Amino acid sequence: MHGNEARTGGAERAAVVDRGRFADSVTPWDDAGWRREVFGWAERVLASHGLVEAGVREVRVRPWSVLVRFRTGGGARDAAWLKAGAPSNAFEAGLAGALAAWTPEHVMTPLAVDAARGWSLLPDGGPLFRDVLDAGTVGPEAWTTALGQYGAMQRRLVPYANGAAGHGGREAGAPEAGGGLGGLGVPGARTRELPEVFDALVARNPLFDADERAALLRRRPRLVELCAELDAYGLPDSLDHCDLHDGQVLAPSPGRFTFFDWGDACVAHPFGSLLVPVREVRERYGPAHVAPMVDAYLEHWTGLGPSRAELRRAAVLAVRLAALGRAGSWFRLFPGTPTGDSEEASAYWVRQLFAATDEEL
Repeated sequence: MHGNEARTGGAERAAVVDRGRFADSVTPWDDAGWRREVFGWAERVLASHGLVEAGVREVRVRPWSVLVRFRTGGGARDAAWLKAGAPSNAFEAGLAGALAAWTPEHVMTPLAVDAARGWSLLPDGGPLFRDVLDAGTVGPEAWTTALGQYGAMQRRLVPYANGAAGHGGREAGAPEAGGGLGGLGVPGARTRELPEVFDALVARNPLFDADERAALLRRRPRLVELCAELDAYGLPDSLDHCDLHDGQVLAPSPGRFTFFDWGDACVAHPFGSLLVPVREVRERYGPAHVAPMVDAYLEHWTGLGPSRAELRRAAVLAVRLAALGRAGSWFRLFPGTPTGDSEEASAYWVRQLFAATDEEL
């Protein structure tokens, strides 16, 4: 890590702090009282698991979370990871615990979570998929395997997204009501709600001047048509990771993958999760490698009524509409943090909604 190495006072261990390009972000890291509280919690959890710190703490401060790596031995994988999310993505802590209970083979099991405060402490989960790909030991076929496993996970989570969770009567993008994923506070971006999400994103982003805002709103009927077509296939909602790139996937053993970093997640059409990996594979390996990956993913959604051709069409629609989920997730920040970067990223994804075409995946 890079940044300033400093002892932050008292008996607190030394820490190397990486703020990246976000030096002006406002986070609780700079509050000594908050650090004492969160580190006290983490130290108690580590002790309860028989783990002893060994070395300097490595801290990654971002506008949306504070991440701390605790070394617990001399090996590369001897570590535990503390994550404290912003209030708008604090649901991730409780979600991490729930996913470990519902789909344990697809995620890490936390050492502990404090859902009320948005804190989680996770064991080291093995090498990043990105590092494995960069090493050249696997190629695009590994993405096919990973997406197949991710699709199986999402199919398992359907009952938790479509049980007691409510649909209407709430602000677009607000936490779902009811039990399951809704009871954990995971935001909703269901297909039928996307026009409302779009309205809010267009209205609130200052980067859209009056002319562009009017131009976007004139295209809203097309958005409504796309949503209606996708909804007509009758596929159930599930958990959408919303940013499933190779740095959010772990490869703990050959042929096995686990998924983490759910702070951008929402309850939505499951196929929207294909947006990011399809872009990555197309750019890195070429378009010919996309179809096998998509087929492996869609295999887990057969038997629900739509034909395979209809599932592929649904995937095209969902990937296009998933731009709105990406646009909304950029505003899950600690209060007080400047929003310029988020506004730019969000505007990009809103524009992508209509820049995209309905080309086959």
